[in-house]
Amino acid sequence: MSLLAVDIGSSSCKAVAFSDDGFPLTQKTCPYAPFQSRHRSWAEIPAETFWRAFANVTQAITSELDKDPVEALAISSHGESFVPVDSRYQAISPAILNIDSRALAEADTIAQHCTPKSIFQITGLTVHPMYPLAKILWLREHEPQIFSGTARFLAIPSYLLTRLRLPAYIDYSLASRFLLFDIHKHSWSSEILCGFDLCAEQLPIAVPAGTIAGELSQSAAADLGLTPGTLVVVGGHDQPCGALGCGVVDPGRVSASLGTYECLLAASPTPVLDDNAFAANLNSYCHVVPDRYVTLAYFPAGIMLSWFLGILTHRGELTPAAVETFCRDLEMEANEGPTGLCITPHLLGTCNPDFNPQASGVIAGIRPGTTRGDLYKGILEGIACEFANMADLLEQTAGEFTDIYVSGGGSHSRLGLMLRASLSHRRLHQMECSEIVCQGTAMLAAVAAGKYSGLADTVQQFVRVSQTTDPDPSISETYEKQSKQYRLLYSSLSQFRRAEAQCS
Repeated sequence: MSLLAVDIGSSSCKAVAFSDDGFPLTQKTCPYAPFQSRHRSWAEIPAETFWRAFANVTQAITSELDKDPVEALAISSHGESFVPVDSRYQAISPAILNIDSRALAEADTIAQHCTPKSIFQITGLTVHPMYPLAKILWLREHEPQIFSGTARFLAIPSYLLTRLRLPAYIDYSLASRFLLFDIHKHSWSSEILCGFDLCAEQLPIAVPAGTIAGELSQSAAADLGLTPGTLVVVGGHDQPCGALGCGVVDPGRVSASLGTYECLLAASPTPVLDDNAFAANLNSYCHVVPDRYVTLAYFPAGIMLSWFLGILTHRGELTPAAVETFCRDLEMEANEGPTGLCITPHLLGTCNPDFNPQASGVIAGIRPGTTRGDLYKGILEGIACEFANMADLLEQTAGEFTDIYVSGGGSHSRLGLMLRASLSHRRLHQMECSEIVCQGTAMLAAVAAGKYSGLADTVQQFVRVSQTTDPDPSISETYEKQSKQYRLLYSSLSQFRRAEAQCS
């Protein structure tokens, strides 16, 4: 028997089948077409796109599992994206994605109506236009026909569950990403809902991660290529699921996912909601592990590399292996030592500590002799500077740590890992499983299916490290000047960004 974990990303759907003892058997990925943008700040994907990708990867996986039929299926997802559905759970508009920034004015309204500090104390989040609350208010104001026709605003996994004729469940960690969830009571916040004339019935049904949503009916099983009676398990938000896959259950162990965004995450028995956390705009909310919370700091990273590689190549025409080879060639073209460039990777705005959705990336220090290899390396240096800053920021509130367990596409670059380790002065442990979110999701399925008595047992069985990158003191010393220049550039950009926002 096997465990099937599906991770619904914002650009692709991934599925990995695991054996009961935690080893990957096979995996599949189904990318989506680029998101739609009917207006400059909008980002949408038809809900049907998520369903088709989900069905395609499960069918592809199960066709290769004749000897290991799937016993339990669990679904995790990126946060904040949601689908408005009617009373029959039919989508009545495209899914509105987390990167959609249409609701800037509504975010301001939220901050004026409920003080940001009070919102933070309830939800563990600081007010931002990416959260569903702001976009729900936008729909009410600008598309009242969609708002009035919506019975529920569903997270992507909740929508997929309804397509399987199962309840519209959402786990506590993913519910926490709505800016509407009381992380202390583990329920939708009556205070915030009443403040904006909304009700809990307009949202998914919140349950703990690992809850069994039900069994697949014959028709639903046929849609996915699975056996009728297969257990369907509620997964969670991708970051806590990935943290579980890295063994981050208790304080002292930190994970980092290195992708479009780089996110450092620590676990704790209570949420971290002190003044320092609030000032740094840290997120602290429900873990997928019972009686645990996560605190995370993050920033846009891989999007900068994707942008640069897209300029140099027709990246969509290259295989992943060809992209990695090209990146290695660029690294070899760069000069030895620091490039002297300061490149901020903020193509999607800044995150911690200032959370400016209108900020843009900056490249400083270009000279006539700057090569494309230098620019590539400079981006890696900028990402490493941000990574070090996030690690220090997280340590100030979550406690000291010296080891970080990393996964994701950014972990494929040895130079990138060495720069992050040396500039942050921390050991980086690369996970053996390349799809760590799916591994954590499978661990939830394993416990729900009765394979293990609890998640602590799955950590012992599933979590494995492939290699460790130690900080290099000589690199740390060599980059001390450039790291200081990066911090100075970051702080000096605040006035420029205020002016930029006023002119936009």
